[in-house]
Amino acid sequence: MTINHSASCKGFTLLEVLVALTIVALALGALISTSGSQATSAAYLKQKTIAHWVAMNEITQLQIEKAWPSKGDTKGTTQMAGIEWFWTLTIKETEDENARQIELKIYLDEDREFSLTRLIAYLSRDSSNTAPQL
Repeated sequence: MTINHSASCKGFTLLEVLVALTIVALALGALISTSGSQATSAAYLKQKTIAHWVAMNEITQLQIEKAWPSKGDTKGTTQMAGIEWFWTLTIKETEDENARQIELKIYLDEDREFSLTRLIAYLSRDSSNTAPQL
């Protein structure tokens, strides 16, 4: 029994199909890797944004307390967005006796090894008023 292949019947060879599948597999792998990386970056940016809000809130709290802050280091925690944030506050003197440098670092872990954000601000007090101002 002979099979008659006409010239009009054409198809892909096994090798061509394997090459095409390899290209599709590589493209899908790259797409999945990029999606995972993008999700990780978005989560990090969310944490960093909230950490900056925490820092701004703590410095604003210092401003509205109306008490001249003494120099030194302080550690504390704050709740925001359902997360407990750990912070370190460093208050330093400046050349001007009516100004203080405030450095606030925000951390996700209690060990305070890697800060998500660091905010530096300066408080000043008016000579006629003891309330600090940013």
